[in-house]
Amino acid sequence: MELSKIKNQLIALTVLVTLSVSCGGVPEEKATAAAEEKAFSVEEVLEMVAKENDVTRTLYTKAIVGKGKKQGMKFDEDWRKDDVEAGPLPALFLRGVATSIRKSPVPLGLYLGSDFPVNAANKFEGKQAELFAEIKKDQKPQFFYDEDQKLHTAMFADLASAGACVSCHNDHPQTAKSDWKLGDVMGATTWQYPKDSLTYKETVAVLNSYAKGTVDIYMEYLDEIEAFKESDKPEIGEKWPAEGNYLPTAEVFLDSVRKLASYETMKQLVAVK
Repeated sequence: MELSKIKNQLIALTVLVTLSVSCGGVPEEKATAAAEEKAFSVEEVLEMVAKENDVTRTLYTKAIVGKGKKQGMKFDEDWRKDDVEAGPLPALFLRGVATSIRKSPVPLGLYLGSDFPVNAANKFEGKQAELFAEIKKDQKPQFFYDEDQKLHTAMFADLASAGACVSCHNDHPQTAKSDWKLGDVMGATTWQYPKDSLTYKETVAVLNSYAKGTVDIYMEYLDEIEAFKESDKPEIGEKWPAEGNYLPTAEVFLDSVRKLASYETMKQLVAVK
């Protein structure tokens, strides 16, 4: 089956799964009423999507990038260039998700910043720099209203969770810091939304926009592999890099994400307010 067709099927499946979870399998009329009446604060919703992101990025960083490198797979910041046969580094995986979200009708913003970024454009300034200093102390999320952009903003600690993160940042020719170690707060994942509360329907739309972004960037990686001419192509199927020169299909990867993340999200979606 063509990758584009698989991608469309996965996006549709993701939407259906999330809607099913959020409505709890209740009849259509009750589900509609819940969607219209039940509201979540923007802080609650951004925490939900941040947790989904933590699970996805950790899985990608450790199980795909970390284990993949041991099998000889390459990951590069220039992975989209025609002469580079590699996959996206974890930070670029996140950027791909953010790009997909920006193209959606959901007004959700996502980016990654730091006080020592590889790309100087990602350096925190002003209020965000102040709050990031607090995050580095206790790793607790910070919430504030950005008056300039008129956006509710949430910042969550982004940790050096795998050796691949540490070595990449320490060895990068443009690095502003070369002594990172496992567990360090390397930056903060920052989310933004214009409203202070969201209906059930709007909450599901936010979660689905993130899920679709994950599908988009992972499928783009698999498309890139299909175009490899010089490098060994990993076998794409049920197996993971821990077992050899393999990569999971998008469906297998996303199924693992759902199993790890969906329970916590579901608890928040169905909790009595």
